[in-house]
Amino acid sequence: MSTTTITTTITATPAEVAPDYVPRGATSADLTFYAPPADNSAPFNYVETPPPGQPQRNYGEDTQKVSLTDIRGTEDAFTLDKDSFQALQNIPSATTYTTFDSDTSIRETYYPEVEALLLQHIPNAHKIILFDHTIRRANPNAPRQPVNRVHVDQTPAAALDRVNLHITDPAEAEALAQGRYRIVNVWRPLSAEPVQSSPLAFASAASVEESDLVAIQHRYPDRNGETMGVQFNPAQKWFYWSGMTGSERLFLKCSDSKGLRDGDVAQWVPHTAFTDVRTPVGARPRESIEVRALVFG
Repeated sequence: MSTTTITTTITATPAEVAPDYVPRGATSADLTFYAPPADNSAPFNYVETPPPGQPQRNYGEDTQKVSLTDIRGTEDAFTLDKDSFQALQNIPSATTYTTFDSDTSIRETYYPEVEALLLQHIPNAHKIILFDHTIRRANPNAPRQPVNRVHVDQTPAAALDRVNLHITDPAEAEALAQGRYRIVNVWRPLSAEPVQSSPLAFASAASVEESDLVAIQHRYPDRNGETMGVQFNPAQKWFYWSGMTGSERLFLKCSDSKGLRDGDVAQWVPHTAFTDVRTPVGARPRESIEVRALVFG
């Protein structure tokens, strides 16, 4: 299937461009940021159905128009230590579209590729634990859809909890926690075809102030974790990667103990799906997988 990759400004409406048009280049979009609870209580979010009488979340939204820079063509300019994201291209894979139809095939075929990729591209990494994955489809009937809210996946406390949760030997967990550990989200589209709709936006950590971030209790049925909401700051620099394909990977660093301890590397990357007004009518709904990993070393 051929794809149209126009890079000049499009003045036609989405209905007037080809259905295979891939939006590229600088743009702007409405992003949904965190707004504190009206009663100033501690913010929370239920991952699944909340208990009777409780809202899904108790905090609000703040929609802001944000300029987005396309990293296509400048992928090598960004690193995990500086920006908390890294773009990789031409990644070989034994997966096919149907690999992602079951958790079993994902773990058997895709997980080993993700582990090898992290060990190859993160200097000094010596141990990887892949602890979950999420398939997202921009389809109203899909169980998990793109998240259109700016967030960070982990707080430092939640990252340490993950170490203790997934390292079953307490002595080993304590020893590993004394060294450097990171949580990295490995993001890719399911299809070989370029992403046209609901692309992912991400802010360089170098432009994000710690005061922009707010810990939110993330309530699972059996335990509580923490994520971070992100308050809008006009100094934040936002990016996206146009037309990502199944041979490309985006590393999103959600936590880094080295940054927490000495502050000389980035710790986290705010990110969100967004609605690109240039997306043509009839475009492919975005389908993606994110695999979350503990990276030691």
